[in-house]
Amino acid sequence: QVQLVESGGGLVQPGGSLRLSCEASLSIFSLYAMGWYRQAPGKQRELVAGIMRGGSTNYADSVKGRFTISRDNAKKTVYLQMNSLKPEDTAIYYCNLNRAATGEDYWGQGTHITVSS
Repeated sequence: QVQLVESGGGLVQPGGSLRLSCEASLSIFSLYAMGWYRQAPGKQRELVAGIMRGGSTNYADSVKGRFTISRDNAKKTVYLQMNSLKPEDTAIYYCNLNRAATGEDYWGQGTHITVSS
């Protein structure tokens, strides 16, 4: 059973920064694409950022220039560096790991981020 363990959430003031981490219990982490999603109260879950096996990335328009996704295959970990946080970034953030070739799709338990003064 694959497990994704997230860390790094919490309360931060507007304009502040946080870094989320997601460590996977996988033998061949490098074969998987990774992503961070978020779900705000009353809203649907949305993709925040994704990173492919080769390292290419994509971002939601609302976070471009503020958030950076990266991965460390040796540590089997994906990161989300979040800068210039805004109250509208408040949500539960979920880590996702997937592999199109096999249909595998795994989710972390979610970590809360609250941006408030």
